[in-house]
Amino acid sequence: MPRCRWTLIVSTACAVLTASCAGRAPDLPAAPPRLTLPEVARQSCALHLLPAEATLGDLEAAYAIRGAQIAECDARRQLAVETLEAERALGDRLQAAREARARPWWRLF
Repeated sequence: MPRCRWTLIVSTACAVLTASCAGRAPDLPAAPPRLTLPEVARQSCALHLLPAEATLGDLEAAYAIRGAQIAECDARRQLAVETLEAERALGDRLQAAREARARPWWRLF
């Protein structure tokens, strides 16, 4: 049975077209993503102040109130730090993807 010459040509063209489409990386965004800092993390921390004529009861109440306020302020700070670190990690991953995409294929090996 004779072989058709077009079989080899069509097979090669199909393989080349498939390989060129499969090798194309998706387009990356131009700028790294920006995460929204929660409003709670933006608020300043308030500390309880003693009245002018403080009594022992005022001191004890201020001690407990300030302890709670410091714990809340630390939680807000931690939320802001985690958001910043997550944003930087996203930017680093995007930069690594850009660098990997910019490398010529012969430098991958």
